[in-house]
Amino acid sequence: MTGITGLHHVQVAAPEGCEEEARRFYGELLGLSELEKPPILAARGGCWFALGQGELHVGVEESFRPAAKAHPALRVESRAALDALATSLESAGVEVRWADAAEIPGQQRFFVGDPWGNRLELVVPTSTG
Repeated sequence: MTGITGLHHVQVAAPEGCEEEARRFYGELLGLSELEKPPILAARGGCWFALGQGELHVGVEESFRPAAKAHPALRVESRAALDALATSLESAGVEVRWADAAEIPGQQRFFVGDPWGNRLELVVPTSTG
């Protein structure tokens, strides 16, 4: 037995000075609540957001390069919420790329890029199996 009980947080990298764009994208567009970073870590830049029972951290990386394949998948509460989120993101000029529903039966999902090109997946189960 490993004792691992779940995922505490996921971190995406961003360039220096990313905080305003992070707050707009992750806070305003995705609706995540910002968390206060401990002072010693706040001095390094970036932002933290609440994500269900866990957290999403946007961390500053000196030689930043976006993650084009690796990605966090953010679970959405319902198909209606997923559709509304896609519409809201598209209205804000974010490209939404829907995945083929046949690829993973029982899920509806789409991909977007954050302001720096990191890949994100937004997903909702469509059946309880």
